[in-house]
Amino acid sequence: MALKRFPNALNVSSKILGEQLKFPNGRVAPNRFMKASMSERLSTYSPEDPKKHGLPTEKILNVYDKWGNGQFGMIITGNVLVDPTNLEDAGNAIIFKEGDSSERRSLYTQWAQKMKQDGALAIMQISHAGRQTSVKVNPTPWGASDIELKTDPPGSRYGKPIALTTEQVQTEVIDRFVYAAKYAYECGFDGIQLHGAFGYLLTQFTSPTTNKRSDKYGGSLENRNRLIMEIYDEIKKEIPESSGFLVGIKTNSKEWQDEGTSVEDAKVFCEAYEKKKFDFVELTGGTAEKFKFEHERESTKVREAFFVEFADAIRPVFNNTVVYLTGGFRTVGAMVDAVQKNTTQGIGLGRPSTAEPDLPKKILNGSVLSAVKDAFNPNNIIHQIMGSGTQIEEMSRNSLEKAGGNVMDQISDFSDEKVVAAFGERLAMMFGGKQAPKAVEVKA
Repeated sequence: MALKRFPNALNVSSKILGEQLKFPNGRVAPNRFMKASMSERLSTYSPEDPKKHGLPTEKILNVYDKWGNGQFGMIITGNVLVDPTNLEDAGNAIIFKEGDSSERRSLYTQWAQKMKQDGALAIMQISHAGRQTSVKVNPTPWGASDIELKTDPPGSRYGKPIALTTEQVQTEVIDRFVYAAKYAYECGFDGIQLHGAFGYLLTQFTSPTTNKRSDKYGGSLENRNRLIMEIYDEIKKEIPESSGFLVGIKTNSKEWQDEGTSVEDAKVFCEAYEKKKFDFVELTGGTAEKFKFEHERESTKVREAFFVEFADAIRPVFNNTVVYLTGGFRTVGAMVDAVQKNTTQGIGLGRPSTAEPDLPKKILNGSVLSAVKDAFNPNNIIHQIMGSGTQIEEMSRNSLEKAGGNVMDQISDFSDEKVVAAFGERLAMMFGGKQAPKAVEVKA
């Protein structure tokens, strides 16, 4: 059965999407497409043995073997955590000094090579989960403040965080981010992306919902953004400017929570990133407590991208920093429209890239005008996210060579209503008839 695609896609040229993007440091992406970060959770989990803890696996290499042949201009890894005890969940890849080994370096080097097979820039997303650490991993994680993430029942998914002291911000956060960035550089990655969105630790510092500090990292917008700026400065000290190593950030455009980061706050943060000379910024939105990978207004449905109106408001602050927008793009017409209107320069693809790892290649050669349209209930974001995660696992089963060069090998066709129905039955069995729990890592 042929894949069903989003209907009513305008028959417009994709030529503009194939244009190169030049970054402030001189590096160039071959086109405007970016594979957005999605959590694979396919690494080893051995907290008792640092040398074997958080190692990328052959499964991850298989996944990126597919995306590395999809003609993306930039590919960003899923969460690579910088602290072995503050993980999004078991199975995260980790970089930490205590676990360094020739095996770890070899695996990360192979990862970068898989991503760059057809010219994409290989970017490692580095992150610290903070209070969003799974309680199974650590019931007392670090946090900007000691404000617990709300779950039902309380404490069922996340523990109560311990507020970092001013000194610990340096030793437990800044130093670890810088070490991971330098590691990525040494293993052949073209750059890193700081994960400053979706409620992870850096967001816990920038958001007034979670930052109740009274030291130099709390209070004003400048203070709440200070940690990110200090990490950037320290990375720049460690990696030669002449290397062309890219430093970008994924940041929220809006949080939709009481006391949460507003568009006006986000604009101030982004002005600082432009002034600091970040190479690229990826705009997104929402937190683990408030998913927003959905539309609230008809105007955004027409333009597809979930955060398009907020991007329109923030975009003018950027003159040199390259802007990517992630979340909701499904048709060539909407992608082209967003670029032509200067809402964004780059197009981030998440969930569409798990259904079809070579979607950019098909768009650029003119063979398709839209992404695969799944048959999930559009109001059930959890099932959509879990479906995407399932497709990642399916991509991991074989290398591209063993799959006979077929990037679609074993990937479930969720545009088929019968496949979706069977998947829903499996989920119901798995969770005893209850709704699946919320996933933290949102897939755009």
